[in-house]
Amino acid sequence: MRKRRHRRRVRVSVLAAAALATAGCGIVGDDASGPGGASTEAARPSPTPTPVWDTSPDSIVAVGDSITRGFDACMVLSDCPDSSWATGGDTAVNSLAVRLLGVTGAAERSWNYAVTGSRMADLADQMDQAVPHRPQLVTVMAGANDACRSSVGAMTSVADFRGQFQDAMRTLRQSLPGTEVYVSSVPNLKRLWSQGRTNPLGKQVWKLGFCRSMLGDADALDTAATQRRDAVQARVEAYNGVLREVCAKDRRCRFDHNAVYDYRFGTDQLSHWDWFHPSRDGQARIAEIAYRTVTAKDPVS
Repeated sequence: MRKRRHRRRVRVSVLAAAALATAGCGIVGDDASGPGGASTEAARPSPTPTPVWDTSPDSIVAVGDSITRGFDACMVLSDCPDSSWATGGDTAVNSLAVRLLGVTGAAERSWNYAVTGSRMADLADQMDQAVPHRPQLVTVMAGANDACRSSVGAMTSVADFRGQFQDAMRTLRQSLPGTEVYVSSVPNLKRLWSQGRTNPLGKQVWKLGFCRSMLGDADALDTAATQRRDAVQARVEAYNGVLREVCAKDRRCRFDHNAVYDYRFGTDQLSHWDWFHPSRDGQARIAEIAYRTVTAKDPVS
């Protein structure tokens, strides 16, 4: 009898311990439960993720070629960086830097390392100059001079253009992985030819050597001249495809999706010194396109 009562007491103790353990499941971690057993973890709002793209960067470096230097925007055959679409202070242009930073901010926190005549092969060196400023945004407008050569055969190959742009992006990313990059498309050189050739003075200036692959023999409309211009145009379109593809692989890069290329520049947007580079009005149009792209909530698709 004593053994049977002992076994009964053991069984009761085991059942009581199991009951307590089961009840304890509702007690342990009670801080994670709210009234009625609801989890406060589920009720607590998730932190807002930091956006990958900041639509209001606080400093800017511009790299590229003569367009970004404002060449021929204010005087003949001269750089006019104050009229640059990217960093200039000219009120008639209202540059990207002024739109983003204000007049004082643009003067203090924007820098222009573009070089007239430069090609994509020169972009990595310009990126090197940008790095010490640790800008929040770098603007890129390059490629026109790769197509504007002495002949079609002298144009930069698409493969070389791609490698050079990738090298420039790597140069920046090695030091500034978080800096945003705005990439402008290469302008429509054939449209610039079709608009500028309406001016006799412009055609005389072109004879100095501006973009001979496109502008040479400006009035020639024979098969050879047409094929030459078409070849330049096709190369520009291929360059823009490269810019789009390389930029798409970088989460902090925005391409304008051919907005500059597609813009229908007229004679008012061309410099009346050379009828090829943007005038101050043309620079303003480029600044508008850049501002829309940089400040868009979502990337342009």
